[in-house]
Amino acid sequence: MTSDTRLAFAHPSERAAATAGPEPLDRISLRDHIVEVEIGAFQAERGVTQRICFNVVVEVQPLTGPVDDDVDRILSYDRVTEAIAYELSDERLNLLETLAERVADRILLERQAMRVFVRIEKLDRGPGALGVEIVRARDDTPDSQAEAREVPHPELVYLSNDAIASPHLAGWLDQLHQMGRPLILCVGASDTAAPQVGHKMAQRRIDLLAIEQNAWVLAAKDDRCVVVATRTELDWAMKNGQTSVWAPSKIVLDSVDTPSAQPRDAVALAAWFAASFDATEMLVIGADLPADASVPLCAVAVDQGRL
Repeated sequence: MTSDTRLAFAHPSERAAATAGPEPLDRISLRDHIVEVEIGAFQAERGVTQRICFNVVVEVQPLTGPVDDDVDRILSYDRVTEAIAYELSDERLNLLETLAERVADRILLERQAMRVFVRIEKLDRGPGALGVEIVRARDDTPDSQAEAREVPHPELVYLSNDAIASPHLAGWLDQLHQMGRPLILCVGASDTAAPQVGHKMAQRRIDLLAIEQNAWVLAAKDDRCVVVATRTELDWAMKNGQTSVWAPSKIVLDSVDTPSAQPRDAVALAAWFAASFDATEMLVIGADLPADASVPLCAVAVDQGRL
């Protein structure tokens, strides 16, 4: 077995040692850290948990003075496990590659971290361990990762069907754009009844798709409105001044903290979404406010031309 082949299957600590640069770096490692989580792109992986194993090595700058047995002077192992726990709790993911990237990015936000090796393996999907391994290094630009992760707090607006059909719609959008904050619009299903089936999960998907159909109806009424389905698209839209109309299926179905609100209670579902994005407030045009919400709410009547 050649050296390159051996290193491909070696523990990340061996790869770190073999690829070390001329300046020596210290290393901390996390070995065989196993958690149970729902992850995966296949339908058979939804609604069930499976074991995934993390092996992580972080290269850190050596301290310039004595450690003095002071935990605040070193990169704690807890910061590595916390990075894993944070990314697993943020949203349900389909790909190990996405999880590895996010864990690596979060670890590299630590001041001492210079380079990180992340290996993640699924232990229950086959006769062996199926996994991915990545290596990422700190950008030379100070705080570049932190800046990249900063996301503006959006203005979130729920539009009832009467609001979508209102002659005030264009004027409302004009006023909302003048606020200068990123804008995300949410809608419910149309007034046409969606098909009804006896299967709970199937009905949930049907109801979510009914909302998405109505999102496209709204987008057709104003070229400024763009239907988006993923957090990546929403992050980009907020940073680039695009008005987004939320298509909820992916974020709702992929959420770790599954919303208690059902798609048929579209305003409450929008309030859950607003809280998950740290929205500044949620404006509700033409519908009743939900009984419980963790973001400030404001109701506007459909016949009210000024917001």
